[in-house]
Amino acid sequence: MWIIPVLRCRRSLYLSRVPMVVFEGKVRFMASYLKYAEHKSIEKIRNIGISAHIDSGKTTLTERILYYTGRIEKMHEVRGKDNVGAVMDSMELEKQRGITIQSAATYTIWKDYNINIIDTPGHVDFTVEVERSLRVLDGAVLVLCAVGGVQSQTLTVNRQMKRYNVPCLGFINKLDRIKADPRRVLEQMRTKLGHNAALLQLPIGKESNVVGVVDLIENKAIYFEGDCGEIMREDQVPLDMKEEVEDSRNELIEHVTDVDEKLGDLFLNETKFTKQDLKDAIRRTCLSRTFTPVLVGTALKNKGVQLLLDAVLDYLPNPGNVNNYAYLEKEEKAEKLVLNPERSEKHGFVGLAFKLEVGKFGQLTYFRCYQGMLKKTDNIYNTRTKKKVRVSRLVRLHSNTLEDVNEVYAGDIFALFGIDCASGDTFVTKGDLAISMEPIFIPEPVVSMSISPQNIKDRDNFSKAIARFTKEDPTLHITYDVDNKQSIISGMGELHLEIYSQRMQREYNCPIIFGKPKVAFRETLSAPCEFDYLHKKQTGGAGQYARVIGVLEPLPPSRNTNIEFKDETIGTNVPKQFMPGVQKGFLSMCEKGLLTGHKLAGLKLRLIDGANHMVDSSELAFFLATQGAIKQTFETGNWYVLEPIMAVEVTGPIEFQSVIINHLNKRQGIITGQEQIEEWFTIYVEVPLNDMFGFSSQLRSFTQGKGEFSMEYSRYSPCAQEVQDRLIQAFQESMGVTQKQKRSN
Repeated sequence: MWIIPVLRCRRSLYLSRVPMVVFEGKVRFMASYLKYAEHKSIEKIRNIGISAHIDSGKTTLTERILYYTGRIEKMHEVRGKDNVGAVMDSMELEKQRGITIQSAATYTIWKDYNINIIDTPGHVDFTVEVERSLRVLDGAVLVLCAVGGVQSQTLTVNRQMKRYNVPCLGFINKLDRIKADPRRVLEQMRTKLGHNAALLQLPIGKESNVVGVVDLIENKAIYFEGDCGEIMREDQVPLDMKEEVEDSRNELIEHVTDVDEKLGDLFLNETKFTKQDLKDAIRRTCLSRTFTPVLVGTALKNKGVQLLLDAVLDYLPNPGNVNNYAYLEKEEKAEKLVLNPERSEKHGFVGLAFKLEVGKFGQLTYFRCYQGMLKKTDNIYNTRTKKKVRVSRLVRLHSNTLEDVNEVYAGDIFALFGIDCASGDTFVTKGDLAISMEPIFIPEPVVSMSISPQNIKDRDNFSKAIARFTKEDPTLHITYDVDNKQSIISGMGELHLEIYSQRMQREYNCPIIFGKPKVAFRETLSAPCEFDYLHKKQTGGAGQYARVIGVLEPLPPSRNTNIEFKDETIGTNVPKQFMPGVQKGFLSMCEKGLLTGHKLAGLKLRLIDGANHMVDSSELAFFLATQGAIKQTFETGNWYVLEPIMAVEVTGPIEFQSVIINHLNKRQGIITGQEQIEEWFTIYVEVPLNDMFGFSSQLRSFTQGKGEFSMEYSRYSPCAQEVQDRLIQAFQESMGVTQKQKRSN
């Protein structure tokens, strides 16, 4: 590697198209990024995600990372004046709105380490993008706003990291903003997120005067200079910060020694330990998720990003540090297998398809390789469908740019064309096809609307768009309501459905009409209800005979979205071969209740006894008998309606606080908490989703565009009596119209 001094603060020089990076006042020539395709040891790989609440600076941070590592030649802003936008926001809608809608993957090189990065959305409407990204990543950077701190979507992302056991670094961003307070954010990480966290750095200066950071481990000050903060200058710790630095370093050591036995022994025995001992302890505890290192900076003002990259290499796991499992389906139970992350051909390829995307070259499937290697022209097998497909093209991703490679190894994130599969499918090259990896958690949609094309002639384009988008996004559902003769689209929120309507118009030239939003209400019982139903039908020849006896009972509130079936029969009154018919009959009735027409939830069917006939009994007979039994409970049981409750977080100027609270009270909101930071306040409230429609435009109106809010699904809870009565009346009226239509036909 050549190193030459430079006099001016410039970063992007190109000689023979070889990128060079200014670092610590010198130009470092980097080999072409084609060397990324070289076979590297697994210790030189990092797979990370950038996750945070809305508008915390995720995409801006990713843009700086790509710039400092020489991946891009020039930085652009998310809402830039040059109409270019950030590299990772490749969709036109993302550039216009200044938000991330789809997760985007890229790769880069830092200090000879390969780093795969996935930039994820912050809006809860696109939470599935975060969900499936964290499923395949080894580590993550949790970005927090130095002013906003821990917000609603931060809590959601934290739960997702915990679900997949993903170690993370904290990065407190936006130190340049007025009222930035990293100490307050750190305390929120400890109290709200439950992290054993401590700062590795302290900012030098406050708000717009932040010029650098103090490294608590190395005990030195680092200043970011140059036009783009590319020159890092080391210096002594400022005299006025020495006491604060000493206290913060002791706090860091205390939090680490509490959870690391090795460093704790050295500390208790008063044995002097080195800086490397402390860094090793931080890495061990970070990998075990018992400690969260927290760094500080401001991505927009180009400060702290290079040190964050160093921390990614030092503290986050490589693919070999993480145990990944597959399950081998056997007759009695599934056997858990540990996948080998060694980057060689000795073990068969095992990969997980975690995202589908349709582009100009056809369907693009994102993969994570967990074991072995995959070459172009290899044959791979879908373990779900048992179908074989030949790998014709193997690519790596840089936002919407594709770069061809000849092979990939364990730990790599890549993409294939022409693969017919679903999100979460497992692929292998050899071995047992009964193997499968843990699936991706997919949340249920909470908002539904009727949808139709404006022009009848656009029906073909409408069908193509729906088929593509529902395949790409598993949280987007489309059903056809036979009674009302309309298509119903369901998603995670109003913004979610609005984005897809705009994409239909832009990408398929198909303007659409949305009907009134429809909330995913549920019907359930308030008390157990016994049933004894006999289905008997004789029309000549073989008839139908089935009797079912049991109890339909409500589940506890913590499981009131579940449906359960339990066979408690003794003897042969209900033969086991007919039990699937009973279960299918129960599940089919759960699709549409008889009270308001919504799905049933929070119920458990216990089949206790029954009767059968040697000739006339069949699976169909027990299917129909179970349906009749559920209808019987609607006549004898006490049914009520559940509605989704949303956890809403509203932020605005203190002058509008009373107005906002008044509007939330009118929407049946229950306030759960409040915070105030100088002239701004944040209110936490639980509101029925049915009452939240239109709140976005109202909030902008009465706060002069200064207020903002976010919401996420919290739980299902009984709805108000007047709402239930209105739903029942509307359902009865629609059924009356349907009956008239049937009679007229």
